Amino acid sequence: MSASPIIQSLPLGARWPCIDPFLFCAHHNDAYPAGDGQLGVQAVELEDRPMGSDFSNKDGFSMYHGEHVPGFPGHPHRGFETVTLVRKGLIDHADSLGAAARFGGGDVQWVTAGAGIMHSEMFPLLNTDQPNPLELFQIWLNLPASHKMVKPHFTMLWNERIPRLHHTDEGGKQTTVTVIAGALEGADAPLPAPPESWASQEGADLAIWTISLEPGARWTLPAAKGAETRRMLYWFVGNRLQLAGQALDAHAALQVEAGRALELVNTGSETAELVLLQGKPIREPVVQYGPFVMNTQQEIVQAMQDFRRTQFGGWPWDSHAPVHGAQPRRFARHPGASEDEVPQA
Repeated sequence: MSASPIIQSLPLGARWPCIDPFLFCAHHNDAYPAGDGQLGVQAVELEDRPMGSDFSNKDGFSMYHGEHVPGFPGHPHRGFETVTLVRKGLIDHADSLGAAARFGGGDVQWVTAGAGIMHSEMFPLLNTDQPNPLELFQIWLNLPASHKMVKPHFTMLWNERIPRLHHTDEGGKQTTVTVIAGALEGADAPLPAPPESWASQEGADLAIWTISLEPGARWTLPAAKGAETRRMLYWFVGNRLQLAGQALDAHAALQVEAGRALELVNTGSETAELVLLQGKPIREPVVQYGPFVMNTQQEIVQAMQDFRRTQFGGWPWDSHAPVHGAQPRRFARHPGASEDEVPQA
């Protein structure tokens, strides 16, 4: 089979292009400076920014909707799921279910918004004597009409428990695949997806993987199992890559044929890193208004009315942008739990 497996190639920006069942993938990479001792940036660093809506990347970072601590204070969602992968730094989560968490360093948080949830995602700057870099991906995964109004659900996937494949090729070079969702031969058994997620539905063939290849490493990405599966590969780190014999020299979002096994070869002098998103498309109308993703405009109107009336259960926190103290401890407090969950291998 000689034809190129690349269906389309698109440039990467802060918001990466996606295909059904995914809605978008945002890549946040912020070089936050030392903190001010109160988990925020020093005031001198915030001059000339549109505070409360700062996506400027001025000096290498954004405040987003945070006023003191960077991040996203309490806001609603309905009709889809958020999957947050943290590569560097820490995130403080709080939500209308009463759940709270501080996670980072490879951890993944999965929130099925379903019928409606409010949550905040703040980026506390714990280090006062050195920078506080933060890098994360947030992926929006759609829900089908049959599941848009399910009960919201909060899930933590700790870095220590996420399955990985460690592959050494004939040249002794290593590829590491981190399997956040889906199954991969050679990796440990997959972690269960949230119960009402599209990832849990029979035949969805959903996968979220990160792939890291040492310079010179080669690894074959296996073909997807589902006949309807669609697949995107995002190459975002490294200086040269070869995909099924085709040389690539610019980072890109690559829609590829899901039914073909594709050899990846890192032909560059730097580590190459990719994200894979795949799944069976839902094939339903998508109507989005800000944080609401439904099937019809009337359902959007209903979501807005419901949120104004109920606040999706209310906000049980003293602050609109809660943070969880100065200690770097990673933890999760699940709804209704009296004890914190902490990472365990």
